[in-house]
Amino acid sequence: MSTDSVRPWSAALFCLGLFLAMCAWPEPAGAVERSLRGELKRVLVLHSFGREFRPWSEYARSIKAELERQSPWPLDIQEHALLTARFNNPGPEAPFVEYLQSLYQGALPDVVLTIGAPASRFAQRYRAKLFPDTPLILGVVEGRLINRADLTDNDVVVAIHNDFLVAFNNILQLLPDTKTVAVVIGASPLERFWVEEVKRELKPLGDRLQLVWYSDLSFEEILKRAATLPPHTVLFWGLMSVDAAGIVHESDIALRSLHAVANAPIFSYQDPFFGGNTVGGPMHSVAETTARTVSAVIRILGGAKPASVHYETIGFATPRYDWRELQRWGISESRLPPGSEILFREPNIWERYRWQMLLMTAVFLVQAGLISGLLHERHRRRLAEVESRQRLAELAHVNRYSAVGELTTSIAHELNQPLGSILTNAETAELMLKGVSPDMDEIRQILADIRRDDQRASEVIRRLRSVLKKTPFEVRAIELNDTVREAIDLVTGIADGRRIALTYQPVLADLHVKGDPVQLQQVVLNLIINAMDAVSDADMKKREVNVSTVRAGNQAEIRISDTGPGIASADLGSIFNPFFTTKPQGMGMGLAIARTIIEAHHGIITAENQPWGGALFTIRLPIIR
Repeated sequence: MSTDSVRPWSAALFCLGLFLAMCAWPEPAGAVERSLRGELKRVLVLHSFGREFRPWSEYARSIKAELERQSPWPLDIQEHALLTARFNNPGPEAPFVEYLQSLYQGALPDVVLTIGAPASRFAQRYRAKLFPDTPLILGVVEGRLINRADLTDNDVVVAIHNDFLVAFNNILQLLPDTKTVAVVIGASPLERFWVEEVKRELKPLGDRLQLVWYSDLSFEEILKRAATLPPHTVLFWGLMSVDAAGIVHESDIALRSLHAVANAPIFSYQDPFFGGNTVGGPMHSVAETTARTVSAVIRILGGAKPASVHYETIGFATPRYDWRELQRWGISESRLPPGSEILFREPNIWERYRWQMLLMTAVFLVQAGLISGLLHERHRRRLAEVESRQRLAELAHVNRYSAVGELTTSIAHELNQPLGSILTNAETAELMLKGVSPDMDEIRQILADIRRDDQRASEVIRRLRSVLKKTPFEVRAIELNDTVREAIDLVTGIADGRRIALTYQPVLADLHVKGDPVQLQQVVLNLIINAMDAVSDADMKKREVNVSTVRAGNQAEIRISDTGPGIASADLGSIFNPFFTTKPQGMGMGLAIARTIIEAHHGIITAENQPWGGALFTIRLPIIR
């Protein structure tokens, strides 16, 4: 923003302030007010940057509150803001001087209190014209910014001192790996002064810290950089009244915006910025500065000579830290200086819910015996379940041996075929090698056939071993289509031998369930063998056994149907009972074991007759999502 664009805004602000003050300012009727309220005291508070600009607004608010509380006289506290200090190219001050002169002509305040350096310099510069005999208290002003040559016996100084070396050493104590400090500060004349002062004071840290200055950046650019700071970098918040682009900022709002995007901790030496946005450390105390300032005002209003009122310069108070920021940035409390104060510590669960937890503890103690008994019973039940599963696994294993016994012919056929092919191919290759010029390509093809037949025989043995192995009940995620297909492969030979058309129609989508693949294959084998027995014993012309898998909502279904005579209506309710059988040589355990296995998988198995003939067995298992 150029100088020409700033100064019209400055003039506009002066005019607006003049209009509002003329509307709000009471007519000088001191005699009437004194008769109504006693000895009224007027205090003029002159702000540097505005009545709501931190950190000075917090000092002013605290000072006014304490004055109202401690003053033995009725007070008329009147406030005005200089405003021009918030521009990087301030406009003329003459209109504001004329405004104050016309406002207080004939009704001078009893005390003039300035807040901040710009207001104190303004008051010193124009006191002869505005308030030549009125006591002047220069409050909340850094000692280096006081124009001591212009001080008179009618002045009281309540000065503070910014010890930047102490503030930055605090950063290094808390975060010793810090390599870079990005200093966030505006571009007004006051802020440019502090840039040079900080550089001068921090020369002893030149070899340890790299300082990056944001005073020549717009605040928008500052936010972008603060969001992508490299490791071992911290932010130091100085002041932001106006940025390098000439945009005026409310300092606390700007700090909150910075805190929202920054990827590094923020430090500051100002107490009003502490509590939610900065880590903390050595800071000026609003309470201590307020106490001295209010003491000076009360003493002077009580008749003390300003020349007799003296105060030492106020330094940093005991370090204070925000517990939330310490936790956020992983700063150990052991690194804090001795005597530090930690604020905003979140209460633990015991502190929050002490009485509730005591009540819960009492209830727990009362119920401890009952819970202990229930746990004991639960333990016994789980042992019983484990034992039951072991018995089921053993019984299922015996049943698998029985089923495999029925598949002996099929298995022998499955093995003899690839073994016979291997022998034939090996003899052929041997004869060809005895020839004068054997055909090597033909021999390679013979070897490929031998390898294929070997893999086929190995697969038959693998499937047989998987069915016969004795393992505990083990539930895991499996793909149901593949599990069913392996079971069908074991009985394909026996189906061919009996001239039974065994078909398999898997659903196109994967069916993922939780189960023991060996035991589920056992169930499928039992049902297929039963179906083949049904179509064989009935001497049916149409001998078909169909196996299919489908998805029905959240369940996977295995359907095994045949073209046999079906199940007698009187037997439908009993076929899954132990020792119930319709076969002359049967033991009646196959279907009972099948139902027990399916129920252990949280599924169900049903049997029914098809309208067109034959039986249909359906297995339903929950699908894994």
